[in-house]
Amino acid sequence: MPKEYYLSVIIPSYKEEKRLLKSLAAIKKYQSEHDFLIETIVVVDGSPDKTAEIAQQYQSALPNLKVIDREKNMGKGYTVKEGMLQASGKFILFTDADNSTPFEQVDKLLKYIEMYEVVIGSRYCKGGKLAHPQPFSRIVGGRVLNAIIQLLAVRGIKDTQCGFKLFQRKAAQEIYKRETFDRFSFDIEVLAIARKLGFRTKEVGITWYDDPHSTVNPIKDGLRMIKDSWQVRKNITVGKYK
Repeated sequence: MPKEYYLSVIIPSYKEEKRLLKSLAAIKKYQSEHDFLIETIVVVDGSPDKTAEIAQQYQSALPNLKVIDREKNMGKGYTVKEGMLQASGKFILFTDADNSTPFEQVDKLLKYIEMYEVVIGSRYCKGGKLAHPQPFSRIVGGRVLNAIIQLLAVRGIKDTQCGFKLFQRKAAQEIYKRETFDRFSFDIEVLAIARKLGFRTKEVGITWYDDPHSTVNPIKDGLRMIKDSWQVRKNITVGKYK
């Protein structure tokens, strides 16, 4: 008889050999403190390092850990989609491999998931915060960027980019099978699709720990997000997500 998972956890991984164990250990600790079953799926996006090997070695320590080791790099959006469509849990969480949002904060999202099909972690709504304050210029830039993203694609969502999002399984399947962004800005598209399909979305405040090794370029990547937000708007206009 197949196992009935209450929660599936999707971890997209590329060059994460130094950070992945932190997330897996956090899930293991959380599982030991809860009596519902958790399925963990690490999707390795054609990583050239030992990310896949480290994940596979941890399978004996973490029950129900599955590793999808894809040789070709396809991008984070494609990788999250692959995991989401293979997950079998009642609820499905996407979380970043660096554990920037400590895993135990999933309890904050689970509190609302029966009432909302999509519940997302947010650094900028009520109750959300950055553990380490950012430079003023980056704060202002982030707020301006979010205002533009809201105007173009997802009104009312204060934090589209936090890598901590929970879905009811049916919603995840309907949303991600329509996703078209394989790489950057897939979060924006996913939330826009959810809204287009009529799924209720709840933003929940979480505490986020900035990764000092992040490769995000605020200017270059910000401009790309604006361009992609405009593409999402056009996709909605022509009915691409029906």
